[in-house]
Amino acid sequence: MQNYSFIQKILHDLVLGRKLINRSLYEMEKIIYLKDKNITNRQHVFITGLPRSGTTCLLNFIYSSNNYRSLTYKNIPFILAPNFSKIFNRNNIKKKERIHGDGIMYDIDSPDAFDEVFFKNNEKFVKNELANYIQLILSNENNVSYLSKNNLNYQRVDLITSILPNSIFLIPIREPLQHAFSLLNQHKHFSQLQNNDDFIRRYMNYLGHNEFGLNHKPWNNSINYHNLDQIDYWLEQWLIFYENIYNKYRSNENCYFVIYERLSDPSYLMMLLERTELNKNQNLDLSYFKNSNNKKIDMSYNYTIYEKAASLYKKFIDSYA
Repeated sequence: MQNYSFIQKILHDLVLGRKLINRSLYEMEKIIYLKDKNITNRQHVFITGLPRSGTTCLLNFIYSSNNYRSLTYKNIPFILAPNFSKIFNRNNIKKKERIHGDGIMYDIDSPDAFDEVFFKNNEKFVKNELANYIQLILSNENNVSYLSKNNLNYQRVDLITSILPNSIFLIPIREPLQHAFSLLNQHKHFSQLQNNDDFIRRYMNYLGHNEFGLNHKPWNNSINYHNLDQIDYWLEQWLIFYENIYNKYRSNENCYFVIYERLSDPSYLMMLLERTELNKNQNLDLSYFKNSNNKKIDMSYNYTIYEKAASLYKKFIDSYA
């Protein structure tokens, strides 16, 4: 999004910024590509939860099995027309570091979080069209399931399960202070980027990426902390968010909590794959997970909130001990 040409920016604004154009492309896509095929009983995978918790690494790891299909950068900006977007030959784009500056590399064939463009439609549309949309993404391939990374789908677990009953939801949890520090840094990073280039703000808005930056939307109403440039705001958001996640989904058989700090442990990954029945392919690429090196945090924070968050974090660990 940083190096888009003027024409590319106009195209993105035109397609992603106009719901009527998006829906019209989707209806055309269905007429041409949708077949009478039932994919509702396959085991689709939805990675969801707070950003900066390992969601992209999990996405790339599972995608490397070749048992799943996802939306990729090749589908931008025609996200609701995944087959139509394939006519654009852009395979010569070299792999580079993503805009987050976190060492994660991507190219035109990399999966990422794009399906919020679909889910931003009203609930009736989602109920009626989710199975059709996923079938279009899968391109009618046999024995292949959908893999999604969408930080907002934690709100739709019941809705998605009612349509795709065998789906599973992976919800990563990261040590709260390290996580809050990472969220704070990304917010400052994207705020600066968006101040320098308003297209980055618009682009993220189109995709429903309001986790950071000038258009940040909190996951829950703040109680005591409202300054986005202070770590206590993000620490309080962590606590409220994961209290709700723990209470709502700890007994849900479709939901699996994933401990971020353990993802670099091959034995933990194998346990996770077996528990979720994702171990269909033993050639998965483990290199996506690096050792979790905690960063030194030299700023003050509210210790009472942190103690509550740390206690909750231990509950998540103990639930899969």
